[in-house]
Amino acid sequence: MPDDAVQQITAALFTSPIGLSVAATELPKSAGLYAWWATEDVLPGFPGPANSTDSERRLLYLGKATRLRTRIVSNHMQRSGSSTLRRTLAGLLMPTEGYRTIWSDRVILITEDEQRLTDWMHRHLALTWAEHSDPQAVEGALISRLKPPLNVEGAKQSSTRESVKQARSAYYRSAGPRPPE
Repeated sequence: MPDDAVQQITAALFTSPIGLSVAATELPKSAGLYAWWATEDVLPGFPGPANSTDSERRLLYLGKATRLRTRIVSNHMQRSGSSTLRRTLAGLLMPTEGYRTIWSDRVILITEDEQRLTDWMHRHLALTWAEHSDPQAVEGALISRLKPPLNVEGAKQSSTRESVKQARSAYYRSAGPRPPE
């Protein structure tokens, strides 16, 4: 992937983050990449790069989507079963928020806690995105360059990476053993 394309996408992702209620209505239906942002006091043990236009916000997580609106609204803002970001956040916040999980065909938050996590996300996170016809081609380069702390591949410190892995493990363990089928 040409470096100028990575630079252009980086510039688009580092624009002013938008609250989730507004983002949900403005997200395009096209392919692209997205970045989740939070102020420094949210998950303080996970420092990411500061946003260029809002220096109080830092990058937490970066992802790709074939349809940005669907990926963000239907997965990341609703269903822990299909969102690595939600599973990671739930695992990190379990000690303070008391989220509970159950088994379906996979480990998911109980319905009430899915909503509580969505509410938490609306209060604490914001979003930017960049349209791109082949997001998979640039995602790795962006994660490598930007090192978002909640992306295991991007976590620049081994302690941060280990904390993310532990949070994900805690999320899965919280549901107990898989029930017999």
